[in-house]
Order: sequence, then C-alpha cells, then structure tokens
Amino acid sequence: MRFEPTPLSGAYLVHLDPRVDPRGTFARAFCAQEFAANGLETSFVQANISSNGHAGTVRGMHFQREPHAEVKLVRCIKSAIYDVIVDMREGSPTQFRWFGADLSEANGLMVYVPKGFAHGYQALTDGATTFYMVSSFYAPEFEGGLRFDDSKLSIQWPRNVSDISDKDAKWPLLPP
Repeated sequence: MRFEPTPLSGAYLVHLDPRVDPRGTFARAFCAQEFAANGLETSFVQANISSNGHAGTVRGMHFQREPHAEVKLVRCIKSAIYDVIVDMREGSPTQFRWFGADLSEANGLMVYVPKGFAHGYQALTDGATTFYMVSSFYAPEFEGGLRFDDSKLSIQWPRNVSDISDKDAKWPLLPP
C-alpha cells in the first residue's frame, strides 16, 4: 500500500498494491501494520455498503462530533464515485477547504478520512457502490452535516445533482 498525502493534513489517498497473475488480481484492502506504521487509525468497529441507483446522486456531507468523531476508510467497489472531504477542524489552516478524488472499481483507490472531517460523494454512474469502514459507532445525537451546495465551500461536483435525501438537502449553511 502507498499512502499519498492530500492537500488536507491527515487525509490520504490509499493506493493498493495489486498482484496480477493469470487468475486475476489480489490486493490487501487493509493492513493494520501498514496503517499503524503511517500513524493512521487501525481500529474499525463497523463496515458499511452503500449503493446508488442513479448517476448524480449525492450522499453527504456527514460527520460526527466528539466524543463520537470517526475515521472513515472509503472505497468504491462498483462503478465510480467522486469522493469529497471537508476539513472541519477548529484552528486548522485548511478549515472549510475541500478535496475531491475519483474513486472507482477500476482504480481501486481509497480515501482515508480523519476525525474532524465531513465526508460525502457523488455517484458518477448508475449503480455506484461504496464500501467503507468507520472507527466509531453511529451516534445520531452527535451527527452533523454540511450542505452539498454551500457557497462557502463551493464544492465542484462533476455532475448535476440528481438525487439527495431531504435530510442532506436541509443541513444548515455555514455562517458567512
């Protein structure tokens, strides 16, 4: 595995190291030793799968507040998504800046999302499916979110937004 720093401190693109032979490919999707050697979280308590019916669907932007803040490790296992993270850390030099990356079944990239970040993504194809692990259990009373279309963030989604949940569409805007 190779851990490529993003412009947002503590967040990484994780490149797998696939082994190819006549049978196909093999790659480790997670190795606690390699993550620990890079100073990253190794204790994940839950794994989730999210499937999207239509290209253009946006899920996010989600986060959990302390004491239930979570690390996420996100991978697209079918089709393709545009994955976005936003630095929400108080006092961070990159607070409210965002980073986006194409994750796909073909490129095998993962995004390591540290605590203090909001996360979301847009399906680039019909049927896009993500697999992600989290370091804390879901705690609805500590849940928060950012509006996908907040002008303070100016996230550049690659497609028109076709579907979004009522909940995600109603997150409050950030103060000016």
